[in-house]
Amino acid sequence: MLCLPVLLLIHTLPVPAQSPASPSDALFQKSINPDFNRQIYYRNKIELSLENGWLPNNIPFVFDFLVHSPYTTWPLHYTLVPNIASIRWQVDNINGPGPLRGNTDLTFSGSYTAIPRGPETRYFAFDFGIRRNLVQPRWRIVPYFEARGGAGNINAKGPDGVLYAQGQDLTFTLMMGSGARYNFNPKYSIAAGMTYMHVSNFYLSEPRYEDFGINVYGPIVGINMRLGKPR
Repeated sequence: MLCLPVLLLIHTLPVPAQSPASPSDALFQKSINPDFNRQIYYRNKIELSLENGWLPNNIPFVFDFLVHSPYTTWPLHYTLVPNIASIRWQVDNINGPGPLRGNTDLTFSGSYTAIPRGPETRYFAFDFGIRRNLVQPRWRIVPYFEARGGAGNINAKGPDGVLYAQGQDLTFTLMMGSGARYNFNPKYSIAAGMTYMHVSNFYLSEPRYEDFGINVYGPIVGINMRLGKPR
């Protein structure tokens, strides 16, 4: 018979107020949804990169206005197929404001470019580049933009009498492009984008052979693999 009064008494007792979340609770809540990109983009990370492009679209030299050349394409058109092996060195951690938040990597590359359309057939080059990865928190798809430059050797056909071909074997190259990178995990990723490629001898063959140059653009894809231990 005493059970009923006891239950009524318990029911009427005030409920203790809940204490506010402690700092340790907040840290725990934050830790369950971390920014995994900080395990992918960080200072002194080294990657191996393999890329392949298909560049069939011929356009005028994009910096013609700086060298006072006619902004035009030549009747002889090219298709370039660059195959690029690179070491990527990420030189900083994620930093920067808003849409420019990200990190930067330097690229050291060796390339073999096949030429399926054009009088020349191949082009070897060594290139140096810089890429900015636009990294937002917890994005697996990361946009980028980059530029590369270098020097190489092409089997020039201008000295053989082919009109609009390249004037000498020693040539220089410029590549600019943008795209996006998808990270499977901290070790492996793929990338795809569009790139512009310029090849010329910087007027070194003139006046005997005119420097017509090559200016093409098209898609490029690649894979990246971390070298060494994880962060």
